[in-house]
Amino acid sequence: MIEVKPLIRLDENSRIPKYQQIVNSIIEDIESRTLVVGDKIPSINEISEEHYLSRDTVEKAYNQLKTKKIILSVKGKGYYVAKNISTSKIRVLYLLNKLSNYKLKTYNSFIDSLGTDAQVDLNIYHCDPKLLKNILTENLGAYDYYVLMPHFKDSQNSHYNLDEEVMKCVKGIPSDKLIIMDNQIPELGESVASIYQDFKNDIYNALIEGVFQLQQYEKLMLVYPNDILYPYPKEILKGFNQFCKDFEFDYEILDKVYPEMELRPKDAFIVIEENDLVNLVKQVREQLYEPGKEIGIISYNDTPLKELLGITVISTDFRLMGETAAYMIKKNKKESVKNVFKFINRGSI
Repeated sequence: MIEVKPLIRLDENSRIPKYQQIVNSIIEDIESRTLVVGDKIPSINEISEEHYLSRDTVEKAYNQLKTKKIILSVKGKGYYVAKNISTSKIRVLYLLNKLSNYKLKTYNSFIDSLGTDAQVDLNIYHCDPKLLKNILTENLGAYDYYVLMPHFKDSQNSHYNLDEEVMKCVKGIPSDKLIIMDNQIPELGESVASIYQDFKNDIYNALIEGVFQLQQYEKLMLVYPNDILYPYPKEILKGFNQFCKDFEFDYEILDKVYPEMELRPKDAFIVIEENDLVNLVKQVREQLYEPGKEIGIISYNDTPLKELLGITVISTDFRLMGETAAYMIKKNKKESVKNVFKFINRGSI
């Protein structure tokens, strides 16, 4: 660590409080790169004595900088710069439960929509509530906004929506600084902005959109993977089950597309995982069935490749989700909005 003594600039004629002038002075030095991460800054006593200020005034300034994680104190050594910053930009902590094409599409849309006036830090917590809790605890007060996709897994790799320990941390974030994406946390109340999927009703209503095409098939199969690294919401299962019962379809739940599947004409598959989709299409071709006539194929979540291959999908609009979250921040909205979810028929059903 390099010891640097920045010039604390105080204007006796300014109406800005002295503690805020100290904060502004240090931040300006960090922004101009006069100070960089790891540099030592003067002690409270040094500033107090040099500028004839009370220790309380200087301590108030340093506490504000510590709360924002801009500086840190090392016992017995002093205060150091903890991170680079840009106060001219909105600072956003974006918390993803996993990396996937869909999640990154939402993230990229969010960044594009916010524009250059925002600094967005991406963090992945891998559906692990303990990891998310640690990330939130370390960063409380350090950002202007927190964007969270709440999806968790238990010791059996089963999906769940709400974790009590995480909720304690989330409730420490001011409600006007929190955006919930992709899922719902009704327990937070109406004061928190959210843009979400309603997994049970989304699949149910999307299949109703395609019920005319589905009625030519004798049996529907949902390939819902179990015991995977990033589990899917169980509400998807509930919505599919309800649809099949209400419209009197014969149906079956499979945990994967098995090798050498016993495919039969008038089978229709709804596939969630990409690998299962590839395996299914490969077997359909090998057994010389025609997709959309003899075997039905619907994929969950759209991608450009599925569009190119002519795969029918049921999918939320991930780009719109990111745009809506950014709009809520820019316009200071506190709305709860269900994202668009639709059936897109491309002839494979």
